[in-house]
Amino acid sequence: LGRMEMHLFRSYRYRVFPDRLSVETPTIRGISWTPLPESLDPKCSMKQFLSDRIVKAARSVYSVMVEKNPGLIRDRKHHLKTYRQCCSGKELVDWLLKQSECLQSRSQVVGMWQVLVDEGILLHDKVKQELNFHDKDAQFYRFRDDGCSPNHVTNEREAEEELQEGLSLLAQLGPDALLTMILRKCPSQRSAEDLEVIYEELLHVKAAAHLSTSVRKELAAVLLFESHAKAGTVLFSQGDKGTSWYIIWKGSVNVITHGKGLVTTLHEGEDFGQLALLNDAPRAATIILREDNCHFLRVDKQDFIRILKDVEANTVRLEEHGKSVLVLEKSSDTAAADRSRQQLQVRYTVMSGTPEKILEHLLETVKLDSSGSDAVDACVSDFLLTHRVFMSSSQLCSALQLQYPDAEPSEGSDQDKASYVLATKQRVVKLVCHWVALYGLLLKDDPVALDFLEKLKKEVGADFRLSSIVKEQFRERRRTRILENGYQSLSRRQQNQNFDWFSHCEEPVGRLQPIRARDKVLWEISRPDGKALALMLPVDASVQDVISAVGKPGGDQVLVRMNSAGERAELKLDAAAVFTALGVNERLFLCSSSQVEKLFPLKEQQGPERGTADILEQMSSKDVAAELTNYDWELFTAMHEVELIYYVFGRHKFPGAVTANLERFVRRFNEVQHWVATDLCLCTDLVKRALLLKKFIKIAAVLKEQKNLNSFFAVMFGLSNSAVRRLHKTWERIPSKTKRVYCSYERLMDPSRNHRAYRLTVAKLGPPYIPLMPLLLKDMTFINEGNANHVDKLVNFEKMRLMARTVKVVRGCRSQPYTAPSSPQRSLADRVFLEGPATRMSTCSEHGLLRSPGNIRHYIQNLKVIDNQRQLTQLSRTLEC
Repeated sequence: LGRMEMHLFRSYRYRVFPDRLSVETPTIRGISWTPLPESLDPKCSMKQFLSDRIVKAARSVYSVMVEKNPGLIRDRKHHLKTYRQCCSGKELVDWLLKQSECLQSRSQVVGMWQVLVDEGILLHDKVKQELNFHDKDAQFYRFRDDGCSPNHVTNEREAEEELQEGLSLLAQLGPDALLTMILRKCPSQRSAEDLEVIYEELLHVKAAAHLSTSVRKELAAVLLFESHAKAGTVLFSQGDKGTSWYIIWKGSVNVITHGKGLVTTLHEGEDFGQLALLNDAPRAATIILREDNCHFLRVDKQDFIRILKDVEANTVRLEEHGKSVLVLEKSSDTAAADRSRQQLQVRYTVMSGTPEKILEHLLETVKLDSSGSDAVDACVSDFLLTHRVFMSSSQLCSALQLQYPDAEPSEGSDQDKASYVLATKQRVVKLVCHWVALYGLLLKDDPVALDFLEKLKKEVGADFRLSSIVKEQFRERRRTRILENGYQSLSRRQQNQNFDWFSHCEEPVGRLQPIRARDKVLWEISRPDGKALALMLPVDASVQDVISAVGKPGGDQVLVRMNSAGERAELKLDAAAVFTALGVNERLFLCSSSQVEKLFPLKEQQGPERGTADILEQMSSKDVAAELTNYDWELFTAMHEVELIYYVFGRHKFPGAVTANLERFVRRFNEVQHWVATDLCLCTDLVKRALLLKKFIKIAAVLKEQKNLNSFFAVMFGLSNSAVRRLHKTWERIPSKTKRVYCSYERLMDPSRNHRAYRLTVAKLGPPYIPLMPLLLKDMTFINEGNANHVDKLVNFEKMRLMARTVKVVRGCRSQPYTAPSSPQRSLADRVFLEGPATRMSTCSEHGLLRSPGNIRHYIQNLKVIDNQRQLTQLSRTLEC
């Protein structure tokens, strides 16, 4: 029991993208996930900046209210007492709902008013210590006298624009404020909707993300909100009695022990205090607030112990020969009960087990129907997407072969025996069909899987009853697919066609084809003298293979990876697929061991000496954004979602696996953000640089409208690069409307509460869209590093389920074909950025050619960038001291 409890409430830290090329000593590389580096005072500038914007938004709202609806603010009587110059909570919600078509629910508006309550701008007039806003007639509020005086705006249009800008800001901040308001409620007063909001939030809290669904739901019902205002406050001291478990919701704390002093610092999303509860022991350390205004989620000891006991009570263990082989968690399926209008249905969820027993259990959950539906339980997909982590393809094929019966059971009537065998075979075939549907043509590159599929196909064909059922199901699926594509009926040849495992598998449609395991790619390798070698080698060739292909046998040749800053890494002989894993401006060098320290970056690695501002000026921002999205979509669809599993766990652990397509897409993110910073830092003319900066902000706006979040954030990260942010003269020339749009987008980059601002935005999107790939990889990385692959020598299937859920996001994003969004209404980019025809400099045909789709595409696909931050900073200081 003790080991299980520790597993459930384990805390951990997150490390960014380990180096895939070094197996023994992981190092940090890849994508930086720290927005706005060096751009603001880390202590208070960002908080003050946001607070000032909230005050400005409140003034805009107050000014319009006073001017158009002065009767809202008046003296009111309640229970024989008069409340001077105030508004009722219900009337405030009613009024704000009418001010914008974007406001769709009362709870959304309540969150917006809560922002002003939290900021101390809107005050409760009846209960001085009341912290929550209430949507009620008898709850009165007034605006703070010194913090909300009316704006003096002479232009009505300008006043309306300021109101909409203020409402946009409050709408962005509202969900966070609403969540905090819910957490402040007493647990007994939380509604079912409140509990669902808390549960969804716990999915993205580090300390709780690895817990089971039932544990998270129980936590949502008992979590308490606790806040402390001043840094230096002692939350508890070493030796105190343990009474609660804490999760840091906002802020950070120092952990101090006697004799050692400061041991570590814990930050947002991390937890502490569970050890004393589990062991019923005194506190092992002192916890001191590291900053002002820290918020915590607290679970008291009584609830903590009860949840653990509930977990144990609902755990079912299957044993064989005295050892556990399958651990299930019992839960009530309320959704199924609601659909059938029956009493609660009990279902069992796999928590851990041996691979074979998990497979056996999941086969029993496969439902058979006459329609040939492809639908299977989500756990089956989770198992198949992650099986190579704990079960190789050969082991899976052997286990499936064992589950496929070759003889009837010894007991029962002949009819029962035949029905049992047929049903079991159907379940195996249906699971195999789903396996093929998930992996597609990747299985053709796996000799073991391909051999198994051929054998199973023959066995199915030898069983007349099963063969007839499977053929009919395949025809039905093919008929449905063809009708969905606009055809009227199947031809006679199509109707008689035998089933084929890969009949529904197709290569991505586009100019960019996926890199497959057996493909050969062009390896470019440099010599110390600068001469380049070009070799066609397999994508997964090892360093030893490369050296053998170009070096002298028996020499002391080594292969070195070097970036533009001159940082070198000598690659191990067994490292494979190193060429496709290279970062932006990284190159491979072949030399002797004695020459390694004498290597220097090539001139081409330093990036361009001249920018492309003149070229970009001739291109429409919409056209540039469209080509960015078209190319990103091709890169995105060329990548198989299972590559995320291989990348996070380490490609070297999966023989024959390819991550080249994912690495190509990740490298593109880095390339785009460096492109933005490079062109701005190479543009020496202040006026042109300001126009270029405005253009990049418009490109970001169009990318967001096109639901290309990957490139949208890449452009925003480029704009927030410290070398760009310090160009104050350039930023001063940006129109105020453009600055407001940029500030609203900055809010989406806020990493607090596990990037909640981004997640709320994504939650509103439907497919197709291109997600922020670095964040998906980050989610999977901290799930992987925070949870063991095995628990008590059994596969930790709860971890696999969490990993698969993130992988499925990619499949969901691509579930619809991409088409450029079109709307008769003017978009935000059209309203804010009045970009005229690209003929300011010249109208000659040469510039017309620059604006052709082919040339724009060629430009977008061949970006030349500077990725050396020191070099960018030096260029920036040359432009503006």
